[in-house]
Amino acid sequence: MITPGAGTATVPKGVRFGYGIGSFCTSTVNAVPGLLLLFYMTNFLAVPAWLAGVVVSAPKIWDLIINPLVGRWSDRTVSRWGPRRPWLLAGACTLPVAFFLVFAGPPLTGVPAALYVGACFMATATAYALFEVPYKAMPGEMTHDYHERTALLQWRMVFIGAATAISGVLAPAIATGDGEHGTLSSYRTMGLTIAVILLVAMLASFLGTARAPMTGAPEPDRGGWREQFAAIKGNPAFIWLTVLACTQMLAVSMMLAAAPYFATYTLGSSGATQTLFAALVGPILLTMPLWVRLARRLDKRGAMVLATVMFGGGTTAAIATPLFGSVWAHLWILLVGVGYAGVQLLQFSMLADVIAADAAETGKRRAGVLTGLWTAIESGVSAFGALIFGVVLSIGGFIESEPSRPVEQPESAVTAVLIGQTVIPALIIFSSVLMVMKYRLKAPAAPAPAGAE
Repeated sequence: MITPGAGTATVPKGVRFGYGIGSFCTSTVNAVPGLLLLFYMTNFLAVPAWLAGVVVSAPKIWDLIINPLVGRWSDRTVSRWGPRRPWLLAGACTLPVAFFLVFAGPPLTGVPAALYVGACFMATATAYALFEVPYKAMPGEMTHDYHERTALLQWRMVFIGAATAISGVLAPAIATGDGEHGTLSSYRTMGLTIAVILLVAMLASFLGTARAPMTGAPEPDRGGWREQFAAIKGNPAFIWLTVLACTQMLAVSMMLAAAPYFATYTLGSSGATQTLFAALVGPILLTMPLWVRLARRLDKRGAMVLATVMFGGGTTAAIATPLFGSVWAHLWILLVGVGYAGVQLLQFSMLADVIAADAAETGKRRAGVLTGLWTAIESGVSAFGALIFGVVLSIGGFIESEPSRPVEQPESAVTAVLIGQTVIPALIIFSSVLMVMKYRLKAPAAPAPAGAE
């Protein structure tokens, strides 16, 4: 790692690529358990549904503790690899193993199986924090340039899109490969396959960032928790960015939870879940250069407003799907995907700006603490998306069923699905525009030409 003060405005292309590939960890570890773990426990390990829900949700609570701790530890790390990369290596050595063990399919059922999966999933969350928190802190320390941070992070978003496609298509295909719903063996194969992908991507990121510039504050913040939290409380840019990210991700998580129901009961085809998913995440792979240019032209705040309006506008238009059909829904979800790509890129770019501004103002290195808090809070809030959608379904009178005994849902339940997919997420995402207006960090003014008065 290049020593402090040696960083230039432009991050080398090799470092950009090496940094970006680490995002396979981010998307995969979040998406695969979110898609498959609940079903795996209830249908293969005979775990009661309520207990399986507790197992899936428990790491979100643990994140509130472990993420800030890892961030604080990485801030205070001194090594020839810099403060962040030793933690990337620690995560690369532990996360793939823990992830595989989650889906290893032990000869257990019921409560013992839940305890086993819960312990492995908690270990996965811990190993994930070792990698992810320092990883997210790095862009704010790689360059002093406001717009270069956005250009750097577009690589991260490209790999997030690719990893999301793998999580949404490859992992379910392997898990269900031995039958209609899969077997313990197919889930074990899926776990091993994803673990190998994680190992390769995380090690590649560790090696690829070996020459990453380190331009942040050289001295870690040695203050106690009380002093650090007091300083963060006085950082309005960080507070408003955290509120903004939580609001936007709440809308996203609600839409993702609603997607299978929207496909089944509004579009009339459960298979449409995959095409809707592709329409949502596909633009991440294609629109990053566009959002980088827009962030330069409109500033990041203006580009974020545009991305939010596109997201909310597409969600609102999808309300008319019962009138205009499946093609209409996919077209507007595609627009949502374009907005979502911008929202994701700009969130991380703004976080890097906040980290850089904090280091410049205080002279202290606390990117890890800031990133750990931001990640933990955002992750915890986004977990409520499925809960809110479930409440909406209950209010609409949705009737639970089994595959062998399907039921016809009342019209009120079908309406609840549509509202939960469109109206409520649109209201949530539009409310985030007000929070964007509270975010004040902008590009620094260009210096006046020599001799100008």
